[in-house]
Amino acid sequence: MGASPARQIVSFEIAADPPARLDKALSRDVPEDASLSRSRLAKLIPAGEVTVNGTVVTDPRAKVAEGDIVAVTIEVATESHIGGEDIPLEVVFEDDDLVVINKPAGMVVHPAPGSPSGTLVNALIHHCGESLSGVGGEKRPGIVHRIDKETSGLLVVAKSDKAHHGLAAQFERHTVVRHYQAVCYGAPDANDPRLRGVRGTNFESGNILKISTQLARHKHDRQRQAVLWHGGRHAVTRSRILETFGVTPVASLIECWLETGRTHQIRVHMAHVGHSLIGDPTYGGKRKLSAKAVNVVAVDAVRNFPRQALHAASLGFVHPVTGEKVHFSAPLPTDMTELLEILRLPVT
Repeated sequence: MGASPARQIVSFEIAADPPARLDKALSRDVPEDASLSRSRLAKLIPAGEVTVNGTVVTDPRAKVAEGDIVAVTIEVATESHIGGEDIPLEVVFEDDDLVVINKPAGMVVHPAPGSPSGTLVNALIHHCGESLSGVGGEKRPGIVHRIDKETSGLLVVAKSDKAHHGLAAQFERHTVVRHYQAVCYGAPDANDPRLRGVRGTNFESGNILKISTQLARHKHDRQRQAVLWHGGRHAVTRSRILETFGVTPVASLIECWLETGRTHQIRVHMAHVGHSLIGDPTYGGKRKLSAKAVNVVAVDAVRNFPRQALHAASLGFVHPVTGEKVHFSAPLPTDMTELLEILRLPVT
């Protein structure tokens, strides 16, 4: 039998005018440095880990009064069951509370049955070592958002409970600024009459395409997302053209930014408007370009591009501990810059 996990007691006094319920009073008055979220407190109360004036209370609706002494017993962060692996990481920024990574294409963010190792989490456990102060009772990095395996670019990860809660709240409120760059087929331009009839789309000033739909898992293919109008999750993407390629535009470098962050959102939305991302194996990224429109080398480069041409290029948020506004950017990876150089070649 393994040793029992180490435990610590967090004690504090209920302040004036407490909420009527124990759970709400604890959420208000628990010391900030204990980094106990409302959801974690909600589990600790029925588990018998909370006492009021020395008596165990398991009813979250129990009444408390000003001056009551509360003690919450919590497990000290233990080593995660996920193993650390010495995998090179491009660290853009790091302090005691969070780390910003420029993830390469091909790396899965979190271990899963199909990919138990070689993930970003495995790499971070090794990289951070003892500087992981614990997230949810385990010494593991706190994943607050993900990018697809074959998408490259910026990802922020929490190293402490306080950072985890603060970042998660910002993602929930959609206040995190995330801009992507992608290479798509065609040119999503306001002058294209085909876009005027596409449901869920409109153009804002500056030739910015706004796509607003609902998204949910595809009925028949659980690996895909589908555009819906009822019963899904609200999703809004905006995009604008940065550069077009071809005698008549057959491909474009676009910038996309998210109001919401749903699975495959940019990929699904761009496919919905007829401008799927080059290389996307799931949402129609394997079209053939005309050799009359672009150089023959570009025709081959597009056909053989091995992943969706999508990169998380910039990330901005309020640092959850210091309160400072921070912004990070990552240049396009080599495979995408090479693709763009080839698309710029003159037609022969």
